[in-house]
Amino acid sequence: MCGIAALQLRNPSLHPWMGSLLSSMLCQIVDRGPDSAGLAVYNTPGLVREGTSTLSLLGKDQGMTTAAITTGVAALLPPDAAAAVQVVGDTTLVSAAVGTDLLVKAVSETLPGSTIIGRGEHVAVMKSVGHPMEIAAEHGLEAMGGSQGLSHTRMATESAVTAGGSHPFSVADDLCLVHNGSFSNHATVRRDLKREGVVFDSENDTEVGARYVASRLKQGDTLEEALVNLGKVLDGFYTLVVTTADSMAVVRDPIACKPAIIAETDDYVAMASEYRALAALPGIENARIFEPEPGKVYTWSL
Repeated sequence: MCGIAALQLRNPSLHPWMGSLLSSMLCQIVDRGPDSAGLAVYNTPGLVREGTSTLSLLGKDQGMTTAAITTGVAALLPPDAAAAVQVVGDTTLVSAAVGTDLLVKAVSETLPGSTIIGRGEHVAVMKSVGHPMEIAAEHGLEAMGGSQGLSHTRMATESAVTAGGSHPFSVADDLCLVHNGSFSNHATVRRDLKREGVVFDSENDTEVGARYVASRLKQGDTLEEALVNLGKVLDGFYTLVVTTADSMAVVRDPIACKPAIIAETDDYVAMASEYRALAALPGIENARIFEPEPGKVYTWSL
């Protein structure tokens, strides 16, 4: 019975309030998943910047000071890469003006025990174990601006309660996926993906979904096509929200076992597991409010 709250802001004048709006939504789904939580925010000033790749690392303690990490990473990058490291709540962010693959290589050599939970030019991913609102406060969500936000409160069923098992799963540049439900054949799909060379970071069934979507996108699928194909391969009961740098998608399983409700206006698209998470959004009284149909993929772009 996990909780999902997602927000895409079409109106740039609302961007400074993204964190405040998402925080108010998150507050209403805490009881759906009290053991851990995660956040993904897009184009948030101070966390990411244009022309710079950012990696989100699990945990604030990487076994080295931020200065030492910066020095180690910088030594492996071009002189003008401007490597930078900051700790935000329980997350370490490493940035540099290079491609993500090169930055991943430098971070992996500098911090071989680190776990990358987010990557890209536009997204910062943060997750931890504990009460969701405490996690949001620790990371400063309410004060964040941005173009999109995605949040998840977890009630673990398929794997242990760990920060690494929390959602969202971000396994390709600016791609994030959250999940309410379970995939019954995730072990089979995991084995198939491993045979294709895909590497996993957790035992969570949701990571299998994220890795599958990333694999399909790499093969040339659109986001909608990738989620249609996911529905053909992964069995189970689920509501999924997937975000990229400029898009958001929602899909439910073919019998719509898990709840979802969407509010759409000229200013934003918001999705949540329960209506009460949408009730305080600006202009909600004039929004188009609907439940997504079973098995249908809905997509929106900025």
